Amino acid sequence: MKTAPVINLSDTERKTLETWSRGRSTQARRVLRAKIVLLAAEGKSNDGIAAELGTSKPTVGRWRSRFAKRRIAGIEKDAPRPGRTPALTAKMVDLIVRKTTQEKPEAATHWSTRTMAKAVGVSKDTVQRVWSAHGLKPHLVKTFKVSNDPQFTEKLVDVVGLYISPPEHALVLSCDEKTQIQALDRTQKGLPLIPGRCGTMTHDYKRNGTTTLFAALNVLEGKVIGTCMQRHRHQEWIKFLKLIDEKTSPELELHLIVDNYATHKHPKVQAWLKRHPRFHVHFTPTSSSWLNLVERWFREITDQRIRRGTFRSIEQLIQAIEDYIRHHNQSPKPFVWTAKADEILAKVQRARKVLEKIQSV
Repeated sequence: MKTAPVINLSDTERKTLETWSRGRSTQARRVLRAKIVLLAAEGKSNDGIAAELGTSKPTVGRWRSRFAKRRIAGIEKDAPRPGRTPALTAKMVDLIVRKTTQEKPEAATHWSTRTMAKAVGVSKDTVQRVWSAHGLKPHLVKTFKVSNDPQFTEKLVDVVGLYISPPEHALVLSCDEKTQIQALDRTQKGLPLIPGRCGTMTHDYKRNGTTTLFAALNVLEGKVIGTCMQRHRHQEWIKFLKLIDEKTSPELELHLIVDNYATHKHPKVQAWLKRHPRFHVHFTPTSSSWLNLVERWFREITDQRIRRGTFRSIEQLIQAIEDYIRHHNQSPKPFVWTAKADEILAKVQRARKVLEKIQSV
C-alpha cells in the first residue's frame, strides 16, 4: 500500500505557499495546489485534504508527490503533456519560406500554393498556413519608382514646404492633365445591384473618342478649376493658365505645382509666364507623380464618375466631368499633406541603398 510522502516546509516555502493560497489574483489551480501542500505539511491524509478542499483524492496525491520531488517548481507550472508530433517541422517551415523568398519555380515568375506544395512534398493547405503565418503573398506585387532626379531633394523640399506652410496672400494650386479619358459605351446593359448580388457591366465596349482634363486643385480649400480640351499641347496649357488667371483673385500670388512634362516648359509657356509675374511654377522631381496632390483628386473622379460611366459621345463624357467638378466644389474637402520632407528623404535613401545592394549581387 502506497504511503503519502511526508511534507516538511522551509520558512521561505511556507511563506510562498501561504501567499499563493490567499492571493485574489492568483490562478485558481495554483491556489488549490498551495492549500494541498500546506495541509499535507500539517500531517493530514490525502482523504482528509480532499474532503476539506472539495477535490478528488488523486488530485491531492498528484500535487503532494510533485511537491515532494520538485518542491515549489513542481506545483508552479503544469507538467508538459504528451501529444502528437507535429507533422510540419521547423525545418520544413524554413524551407518553404526560403524557397518562397529566394527562389522562383521553373517556367514561372512566382510560386502558387500548388507549385510550392509539389516542390517540397506537402499539401497546398500546409503551404498556405505557412505563408499566412509569415505574411507571404507571392501572388501580389507592388509597383514603385525611385526618382533619379539630380535635384530631387531641392524640388521635394520646395513642394512639401508649399503644402505644409503655404505663403501668405497666395494660392497654392496642384495642377496636371488627365489625358486620354475615353468615352466608352457598353455594348449591353448591366444588371443592377440587389441584395446578395453585386452590379454587373459588360467587359466589351464601344469607343467614342477621348478628351483631356486639365485640373488645378486649390490645396488649401480643396476646390478644383477644371476644363476639358481635345489635345494637351503647350497651346492648351496656356489656355488653361489663362483660365486659372481668370478664375482667381488678381491680387493673389499663384504658386503652381506641376510635373516635368515638356509642355509645361515650352518656350512660349515660359514667355507667357514672364508676362504674368504673379504665376510661380514649382516642378516636382521626375518620376514623382505621388508628390502632386491633384493626382489624388484624379483618382477620386476616376473611381466615382468615369470608370463605371457609360458615354455615347465625347459631349456626354465632358458634361459628366463638368457636373462632377461642380458638385465637388459645392462642399470641397482638401487633402491634408502630413509627411515631412526629411521623413520622405530618409525613406528614399533606404530604398536606394536596398536597390544598390540588389544590383551589386
